[in-house]
Amino acid sequence: MKASRIAAVGALAGSAVLLLSGPAFAHVSVAAEGTAAKGGYATVNFKVPNERDDATTTKLEVNFPTDHPLASAQPEAVPGWKIKVTKAKLDKPLELHGEQIDEAVSKITWTATGDGIATGFFQKFPVSIGQLPENTDELVFKAIQTYSNKDVVRWIEVPQEGQDEPENPAPVLALSAASDDHHGSSGASNASDDSKNADDAEAASKETAAAPADSSDTTARVLAVVGIVVGAAGVAYGVLAGRRRTTA
Repeated sequence: MKASRIAAVGALAGSAVLLLSGPAFAHVSVAAEGTAAKGGYATVNFKVPNERDDATTTKLEVNFPTDHPLASAQPEAVPGWKIKVTKAKLDKPLELHGEQIDEAVSKITWTATGDGIATGFFQKFPVSIGQLPENTDELVFKAIQTYSNKDVVRWIEVPQEGQDEPENPAPVLALSAASDDHHGSSGASNASDDSKNADDAEAASKETAAAPADSSDTTARVLAVVGIVVGAAGVAYGVLAGRRRTTA
């Protein structure tokens, strides 16, 4: 009875934890595939879960930051979804690869051509973005999620450091420190790297070639020790058996 009561209490506690933690995982989020280094380019995924039991997610609008505009934003085709990219004129042109860019992507909208995201499922919407700014540690993408029953949830509240997460947090992309080669590496640097890689490969090859011999030697030693132990055990068993027979 005690065991069954403990199990029941544990199940209830687990259900309570799931219910309480559920909403924290239900919001729209953004994350980079790999790293999103300042001054470089990255592919990011906008992850959209459907937490509704009575409706599917049929539309997602992601607004791009206006304080740090991105000159390039190319969404990946997603089966079952129509994609619309909206651009806007910039107050201050951006320079990209030596050219002046006077407009940037202001919004990307995904609209389901079928049922959309069903209950208990999520969908990722990949976008290649760049050039990432070097004067900020994060980018905020405000998102709007629309359901098949016409309900709309605005994920537009910007999380503040030192405060609890808001009820409808906006997706935030953290940027890592700029890498040395995000603008391209020099030929000398590449040659040095190639030479180092060749040396490492040669060393690894030598280690790999030596491994079978070392392994075989070790195996032989282990087998010899095991043989000695087994032999000694056999001798001891024989002596004890002889004594028992003599005593009998």
